[in-house]
Amino acid sequence: MRVLTVLGGAAVVLGLAAPAYAAPTPTTDTEVTPSPGAQTVTKAGTNFNNAAVIDAGQPVEVDAATGEYLYWSFAATAGQVHDIAATVTLPPAASRTGDQAWTVEVFDGLRRRQACVDGVQSPVAKTADASVELRCTLRRVRSWAEPWSGDPLPGTYYVRLSITEMPEEDLGQPAKVSLLVGATNEGTSADDGELAAPLNPVTKAGAVNAQPSAGPSGAASSSSSAEDEEWNWDWLPSLPKFSARWFWTAGGGVLAAIAGVVGFALTRRPRVVVR
Repeated sequence: MRVLTVLGGAAVVLGLAAPAYAAPTPTTDTEVTPSPGAQTVTKAGTNFNNAAVIDAGQPVEVDAATGEYLYWSFAATAGQVHDIAATVTLPPAASRTGDQAWTVEVFDGLRRRQACVDGVQSPVAKTADASVELRCTLRRVRSWAEPWSGDPLPGTYYVRLSITEMPEEDLGQPAKVSLLVGATNEGTSADDGELAAPLNPVTKAGAVNAQPSAGPSGAASSSSSAEDEEWNWDWLPSLPKFSARWFWTAGGGVLAAIAGVVGFALTRRPRVVVR
């Protein structure tokens, strides 16, 4: 009896102490609000290369079609925590034939997919639902990390909104997308280093240096170009540039012909002369 009394008292103590150790409120309860005076973006890209550029706190309102991929890009600095909130207004329920599974994904400048630590990233909209809400909270952007870690680093980030599952009959129906990227600065830790350059994709190709090199080789090339200008070679037919593939193809054809002749000679029956 004494043991039961002790256990009952311990249960009461734990029950009273439970609220003190309850899980913290999810960060998705905080509302992402646009920045004052921010201009609304009304376009989206179809891939990484033409993703629409937005800023944190800049609202997005886009008319889209179900089944297509939508891309946006934004810049992130060290110490920031980004929260992506999207709302998709679905077509009328009478025109839909089944459920739709939407997803929001975030990639860094090296096209590495970043994990969402909070939020409903891939909800399923029922046929009767009028809209669907998506949320993705990223990890804090670090100022330096090991290459193998995959931690978020400063640079360009891409947001992709798409449908993973839906009836084929519902493809192409109109939908309206509202998206907003929020950013809070939590600072960097003391053990972080410094990144040499942000992880931004290379969008401008380098220029080719067409000037001739100096020195004897340069003089020889200039003299040969002068001879080409003096003699007009336009009357010559354009010859194809032979590569190793040409020789391998020709050699294979010759070997195949030889193999065919030898095989025919071995399998040919001797002709019988009837008198």
